[in-house]
Formats: sequence, structure tokens, C-alpha cells
Amino acid sequence: MIIRRPRSLNGLILVGFGFVALPLLLAVVWALVNLDGVAEQSEWLVMTGVSATENNRLLDEQLSSLERAARQYQVLRSPDSVQLMRDDLASIQVQLRVMAPLVEAAGAAELAGSIGRDARSIVTALSNPEVDDEETATAIERFAPLRQRVGRLTRILSDYVDTELSALQQTARDAQTVSAWQVAALVPGTLILVLIFTFLVSRPISQIDKAIHQLGRSGFSRPIRVRGPTDLERLGRQLDWLRVRLLELAQEKNKFLRHMSHELKTPLANIREGTELLLDGSVGELEGPQREVTDILRVNGLKLQQLIENLLSFSAWQTKSEVLTLSDFALRAQVISVAKAQRLALKAAHIQLKLEVDDIIVNADQDKIRTVIDNLLSNAIKFTPRGGLVTIRASRLPKSFILEFGDTGPGIPEGESPRIFDAFFQGAREQGGQVGGTGIGLSVVLECIQAHDGSVELIDSGEFPGAHFRIHIPQKRDVRQRKLVANA
Repeated sequence: MIIRRPRSLNGLILVGFGFVALPLLLAVVWALVNLDGVAEQSEWLVMTGVSATENNRLLDEQLSSLERAARQYQVLRSPDSVQLMRDDLASIQVQLRVMAPLVEAAGAAELAGSIGRDARSIVTALSNPEVDDEETATAIERFAPLRQRVGRLTRILSDYVDTELSALQQTARDAQTVSAWQVAALVPGTLILVLIFTFLVSRPISQIDKAIHQLGRSGFSRPIRVRGPTDLERLGRQLDWLRVRLLELAQEKNKFLRHMSHELKTPLANIREGTELLLDGSVGELEGPQREVTDILRVNGLKLQQLIENLLSFSAWQTKSEVLTLSDFALRAQVISVAKAQRLALKAAHIQLKLEVDDIIVNADQDKIRTVIDNLLSNAIKFTPRGGLVTIRASRLPKSFILEFGDTGPGIPEGESPRIFDAFFQGAREQGGQVGGTGIGLSVVLECIQAHDGSVELIDSGEFPGAHFRIHIPQKRDVRQRKLVANA
């Protein structure tokens, strides 16, 4: 049997309310049925008790009336007394028939029958015209044990009513106990059902929230999948269509940047070649003002060339920023390799480099981590004054690793800090080096870190007078521990 899930969020909510309310409804119905049964039994028991009391009273009165008529007959020997005895006997027999169901239920049918038979025997004996005084007296003496049997019948019926009352009280207590257990089981059961349907409702909503967050972070390469009611799955498909469309637009933008950059490089190369020929004197010696203008052209040509190359690099990074090639590597060796590549720039600016990198193994894209280290170190060198200090730290946490860069430069103004990771943003402070930056380095860093589901932030720790960047990259497993186990 296949249980089909609701096709819409409203249907899922209604089904959830139904499942949550069903136990409560069953408990209420069960309580009502039992309460109705107890009420009916109580009503029957009250009527039975009243009827038994009344019938016992009438039976006792009719027996007393029969005894009076018999004693009158003993004295008067009147035919009227005989008729009175016969009438009282008929009333007693009628009363016993009325009491028959209750007497039968109480198990006193034999006793009630003996009462009727003895009463009839007494009346028969006294109704005989030839009965003498001694036989009459003997018949009248039989009323004493007859009254005792009537009294015993009354007690039996009273005990029966009391027994039924006790059974009714026990039934009420049992129903109360069952109701208490139902309530005790209903509360956790209801909570479990609420949690289950809350999960079923919140899971697709959480998936949609993550999908929107992914799109907000330019995560266009990962497909969006939403599992749940049909309407939310349809919304997930629409979000995935939006992702594909945004990816196409990003690819078109990158394609445009690449084409334009390549188109600009050709005339720029001719301009640079021409300026170099002018400065070399290949086409004639230049005078002072002419050489100055030509030198300005050369410097700006270099800046324009770097800008075009950075545009190409930025376009390439955006194209493949989320394509990770994960591997295990030593982070300290990577930092040292980048530092060696930057040693000339460090030496030219008389900047000291302090490494506080633990010897740890990380799992990440080695090329992207190298680019992050290279860009942040280059950025620190540009803004650190001569004779300054750049510090690189790295440490391992249980489920991530931390990478930090600090320098002794002027720092980043508070008003510029929210925009430092924007592409092509350049601060107002002067940069060091022969050629200024283009504002792409930090945006590339952000792209690389986000591709690892990590974070990079500018913090104000007070430890460094300049900028202090902290990178946090999660690790799905303890790489170092795994390698130690493998080596063992």
C-alpha cells in the first residue's frame, strides 16, 4: 500500500492538523461512550434501587395485611375475612411477579417462590370450612417464618443493589484511570506528531531559504533541489531556473570581459611598443618635455595593461570560482612557498615577515588557497611602510582551520571596510609599490573562500596597528588525525 503525501503545503498542514487532532478526537469519543455507559448504568441502578425498596415495602405490607385478615378469620370465622385473605394472596403473587426480574438477577428466585407457595398454603388451609381452631392456630404461626423469609429477600435485594453500585463505582474508576493514561500518552504522542509535521513543513522552507542565500552569494553552479509538497517543489524548480538564468548572464558578462580585454590588449601593445621606441631614441632623440610626456604614456600604459590582465584574471576566477579540486596538503609549506615568491618585494620595502603557522594538514583547493595567501600578502606589502612587519598565522580547530594576516600599516578606514571586498574598489590611501592595484585582489580572495563555504572578515583586534584579516575554512574531517592513523 502506497501512502501518497499531500500535493500542497496547505494539504500537508491540514493532514498534520488531522493527525494531531485524531488522537484527541478518539480519546473524547471513547470518554463520551464510557460516560454514556456509566450514566445509563447509573440511571438503571437508581431505578432498580428505588423499585426494589418500594417492592419490598409493598410485599411486607401485603404480607402484614394477609396476616391481619387471617387473625380476623381466626376470631370471627367470617366469609369476608376469607375473601380478604384471597385478595391479599393475589396481591402478593402479583407483587412477586413484578419483582421477578430483579429477584432472578439477585439469585433469590427460590426464596421468592417459597414465599409465594407458603402464603398460598396458609390461605388454602384457612379457607377450608372444616378447619378447626388448632389447625387455624398452626396456620397462623407459619406467618412468623414467612416474615423472616421476606426480610431475608429484602436484604438479598439490597445487597445486590449495593454490589451493582460498587461495580458501577469500579467501572467509573477504571474509566477515569484509562482516561488518565490516554491523556498521559496523548501529550507526548501529540508532541511527536507536531515535531514530525513541523519538520516536514520546515525542511522544504529551509531548503528554499538556503537556495536564496546561495543565489545571493552568486552560487550559480550548484543545482537547487527542494523536496516536499508539490507547490514548494515547483517553487524550487523556479529558483533553479532563476539560477540557470543568472549563471548564463554571469557567463555572458565574463565572456564580454574576456573579449573586450583581448581586443584592448592588441592596440595597447602597439602603444607600449611605440612609447618604448620613443624612449629608446630609436626614432630620434627626445628633448626633456617630450621625454616626460612619453614617460607618462609608458607608465599609464603599464597601469592599463595590468588592469586588463586583472580583468581577465577576475573573469576567469568568476567562471571557475566554485569548481574545487580538493586535496590534502601542508599549509605551512604553502605559506613558505608564497613567501619565497614575494621575497623580492619584501626585501625592496625592507619589510619583515613573521610566520606563526602550525604544521597542519588541511583539505582544500591548493591553488585557490595559494591565491588567497598570495593576494593577502601582496596587499599587506603594498600598505605596510618601509621597515614594517607582516604577520601570518595559521592554526587548526576541531572542524576547521584559521588563517590570519596582520600588518603594521595605516589600516583601513572605518567607512571603507564594508566595501573592501567589492570588485574594483580602491581605498583613498596611497599604495606602495611601483604599480598601483586595481581593487580586484580582495574580491578574488572572497570568491576563493566562499567556494570553500568559508568566511573572511576584517577584524579590529587591537593586536596589529594595521589591517587584520581572519579566514575561517570548515573541514569535513580531521585530516591530520586520518593521516596519523594511516601512518600507524
